[in-house]
Amino acid sequence: MKRTAGSLALVASAAGAWELYKAIGSADGTSVGGVRVLPRADDAAMPHLWTVLHRLGEPELNGGAPIWEVLVKACLTTLGIVSAGFAAGALVGLALAVLMERSSFAERGLLPYVVLSQTVPLVALAPVIAGWGGQLMPQWATVSVIAAYLAFFPVAVGMLRGLQSPSAEAVELMDSYSAGWWKTLVKLRMPASLPYLFPALKLAGAAAVVGAVVGEISTGTRGGIGRLVIEYSREATTDPAKVYTAMLGAALLGLAVTGVLTLAQRLLIKEIRT
Repeated sequence: MKRTAGSLALVASAAGAWELYKAIGSADGTSVGGVRVLPRADDAAMPHLWTVLHRLGEPELNGGAPIWEVLVKACLTTLGIVSAGFAAGALVGLALAVLMERSSFAERGLLPYVVLSQTVPLVALAPVIAGWGGQLMPQWATVSVIAAYLAFFPVAVGMLRGLQSPSAEAVELMDSYSAGWWKTLVKLRMPASLPYLFPALKLAGAAAVVGAVVGEISTGTRGGIGRLVIEYSREATTDPAKVYTAMLGAALLGLAVTGVLTLAQRLLIKEIRT
């Protein structure tokens, strides 16, 4: 209950800050040394929040479905892509973590490249992946690969840290029982890694959403929330509130994925305790 109240207070504070800046900010923005450091506060750049919420209930096009309905369908489409990418990325991350824990040689050889992989700009990588996979897999699968590319990293690093967390005394105790590597992994290292694994999975879920949205934009995949962001941005000058509805949909999708993973964490921990 306290966490829910804290989250609602944070959202209310962010909304209040938005409206406060809109009330006192300059319509031309704030510049320092000729460089704009704060955005313009006019209606074209920063519509009122109630305007954005009201736009959700209006038709996307004349005579069409309301925007909230379009957003829900788009988010469900992207959620399917995210789920596939998240599952693939999490499995790859777990496999890499187990391999690097098993072999210090593999850790020294792989970990620098695992870290290096995340320094490549996604907007540059997405068209390359789309080009490679365009003839081998459907477009949605290409976007899932992009999502998996971002999702595997936090799982690999977090799980590796968790697998290495048991103390030397605990490992020696397992050795005294003649427990092999596999039994030590299952009985000791896996349970010890759970406090590290779930935060990593939450980061991976959020990263998978970002990867899917960027992938949809880069590959031109239709039906998802990423495509709506691009389509609505074309109307930014005439209908700025519409642009923010798509951004809101993408943000809520990320929160929903994180919320599902948080619920799964609580259910699993409750099951373990009982």
